[in-house]
Amino acid sequence: MADTFRRTRDVVAGTLPPPAWMLAGLALAILFPYIAGTGSLLDASIQTLAYIIMALGLNIVVGFAGLLDLGYVAFYAIGAFVIGWFGSQQFPDINGGKGIHILASDRSTFQLKLNGTKAEIPGIHVNFFIVIFIAMAITAVWGILLGGPTLRLRGDYLAIVTLAFGEIVPRIFENSTSGLFGIGRTDFSNGRQGITPIDTINLPWSKSAVYTDFNLRPAYWVALAMVVFTVFVNRRLRDSRLGRAWIAVREDEVAAAAMGVNLVRTKLWAYAIGAAFGGFAGAFLGSYNNTVNVDQFEFGFSVFVLAMIIIGGMGNIWGVIVGAVALSMLNRYGLPELNQLNIGFDPTSVSYGVFGFFLLIMMVLRPEGFLPSGRRRLELHEAEIEGGDAAVVGDMSQMYEVRQ
Repeated sequence: MADTFRRTRDVVAGTLPPPAWMLAGLALAILFPYIAGTGSLLDASIQTLAYIIMALGLNIVVGFAGLLDLGYVAFYAIGAFVIGWFGSQQFPDINGGKGIHILASDRSTFQLKLNGTKAEIPGIHVNFFIVIFIAMAITAVWGILLGGPTLRLRGDYLAIVTLAFGEIVPRIFENSTSGLFGIGRTDFSNGRQGITPIDTINLPWSKSAVYTDFNLRPAYWVALAMVVFTVFVNRRLRDSRLGRAWIAVREDEVAAAAMGVNLVRTKLWAYAIGAAFGGFAGAFLGSYNNTVNVDQFEFGFSVFVLAMIIIGGMGNIWGVIVGAVALSMLNRYGLPELNQLNIGFDPTSVSYGVFGFFLLIMMVLRPEGFLPSGRRRLELHEAEIEGGDAAVVGDMSQMYEVRQ
C-alpha cells in the first residue's frame, strides 16, 4: 500500500513543476475565504494559520536542531502580552493620561466618542505590523535566556527544564499586578482577568475595531501572509550553513563539535529563532482573540503543538504544516461540529483523548509522520533497506542531502 501511495504521489507531482504546484496552492489559500464563507470554518482557519506558525517555529528547535522543548507555550504567552502592552489601555497613566499612539489607526482602537468628537484614548497603541516584530525580538531574547542554562542538557533533562520554563512564565504574568519580577508598581497583566480589549489589525479598509463574521477575511489574509513569511524563512534557514549545523547537532552532537560546529552558538540560534516565531504567532492571536490571559497558556498547548510536528513529520516543513492543519481543524472545527449531531456527549470535552488516540495510531502505523523528511524515513525503515526494498533504497541518496 505504501508503494502504491508513493507511486500515485510521484505521478501526481510529476504533472506540474514544483513552483506551479506552490503557486496553485497559494492561489487556493488566498481564495479560501470565498469558499468557506464567513462562519466558524473561516474562524477555525485563521486560528489554524497561527498554529502553523507556532508549529514551524517549534520545528526549528525540535525537528531541525533535535532539542526537545516542552515549554513552547511560554513564547506564545510572551508574544500575546507584548501586543497587550503595546496595543491596549493597560497603562492608562502614560503620557499624562493622553496615551502614546504610533501609526495606529482610529479604526483599530476601541475609541470612545463623546458628543460626536473622539476622546483622548489612554494607553500605548502601536501599529499591529510593528508590534509583531517587537514581539519577535523580545521572545528571541527570552529564547536565548532559556537556551543558556540548557546547553549542557539532553533528552529527558532538557525536556524537564523547558517544561518548567513553560510553567513559570504564565505564573509570572499572573502575579505581575504590582511590578514585573517584583520591580516597580505597574500592573502588567491584570492578574487572571488579563488584558482586554486589544487593538485589532490596522488595515486601510477595516471599518471598525470589532471582528465580525463579515470582516474576518482581512485577518485571514494577514495570517496567511505571516505563514508565507514563516515558510520562506524556514526554507532559507534549513538550506543555510546554520541549518546544516542544526542537522549535524541533531544527528550527533559530539561528532558535530569534533568537526568544528560551535554548539553554543548553534543551539542558541535555534532557541532564539524558534521562540521568535512563537511570539510572532502569539501577538497575532492576542489581537485576533481581543484578549490575553494566563488561562490560554496551559502546558497542554505545548504538547498540542508538539503533536502537530510528530504527526505531520518531524523536520519536514510541509509535513509540519499538514500536521498543524489536521490537528487544529479537528480541534477548532471538527469536534465542535460533531457535537451538533447529539451523539450523547460533548466530543470537545475529550479532545485530548482523541488527539492521544491519533498519536498512538500514528506511532504504531507510521512513526515517521504523514510527510516525513527523507532522512527520518530512512532512519525508521532501516530493515526495509537491508531487505532490498528498491523504492526505499532508491532514496538513499537523500541521506546525504540537506534539501528534502
